Amino acid sequence: MRGHTRRSVLAGLAGGGVLGTAGCLGTSDHVSVLAAGSLAAVLEDRVGGAFENQTGTAYRGSYYGSNAIMRMIEDRQAHPDVAVSADAGLLRDRLYGDHADWDVAFASNAIGLAYSPETRVGDRLERGEPWYEAVMAAEDGAFAISDPNLDPLGYRAILAFRLAEAEHDLDGFADALADAAYREPEEPRLLAGVESGNRAAAVAYRNMAVERDLPFYEFPDAYNFSNPAYASQYAAVSYTTDEGYTVVGTPIVYAATVVEGADDAGAGRAFVRFLAGAQSGLERAGLRVDGFPQAHGDAPDGVTPE
Repeated sequence: MRGHTRRSVLAGLAGGGVLGTAGCLGTSDHVSVLAAGSLAAVLEDRVGGAFENQTGTAYRGSYYGSNAIMRMIEDRQAHPDVAVSADAGLLRDRLYGDHADWDVAFASNAIGLAYSPETRVGDRLERGEPWYEAVMAAEDGAFAISDPNLDPLGYRAILAFRLAEAEHDLDGFADALADAAYREPEEPRLLAGVESGNRAAAVAYRNMAVERDLPFYEFPDAYNFSNPAYASQYAAVSYTTDEGYTVVGTPIVYAATVVEGADDAGAGRAFVRFLAGAQSGLERAGLRVDGFPQAHGDAPDGVTPE
């Protein structure tokens, strides 16, 4: 699977973190970031360009499913300065020890359906029909999720189906919908078909729909993984990837770290600090920032804004 990059540098980012001193930066002319595909637009169009403008250090980002990112780092197929995961628990489970010993959690999100209103599924959603009835009636290939073996959004979709099955008393719903859904292996491309109208709907993060100006049906808190008050309910479901990694449902938390042995750890720390301080920009992009940032593990001084 290949990464996706776009260069669309904005003049600045309101709310972006201000680096304490020039000494925070390293010696190279760029920072390399390997990040969750769901953050591709916000990092390329907002955070990366603003970081370049403020520091003079170029931003170079590549985007994959977070599971794939962890595997690439573990197998030393990639060696970024910074890793950004859509699942803080996944990052800690897979990287702590050999590849990192700290991270900064900087945002949350919610999952639901991004959809095309010109399709039958979209029309049913617009008329207020239950989402689970609308998607189960979709034509073959019209409904998509990202690959749960590569990406937290994919396994969160399946976990949401299981919670929804219990919540709405839908016997056999979760397996039937998971089997029927098209599994997109490249998360940044998940909504391309919805944007064009060639696909009716896809399970997406809220920010992904906001970025593309697509209608979004947010799942209830009972299974949208946004509300910490439902943590025990989320934890009632789990999914095991083809690699044998078992994930238990948890509230969504995005986290970033500097990878052990980074080519420019100083630039990496400066970028993590900047990202953690970009709360107003992240919120405008559709992410949730209440209660963030939060340092975890043996975080060095200066990686969270004061």
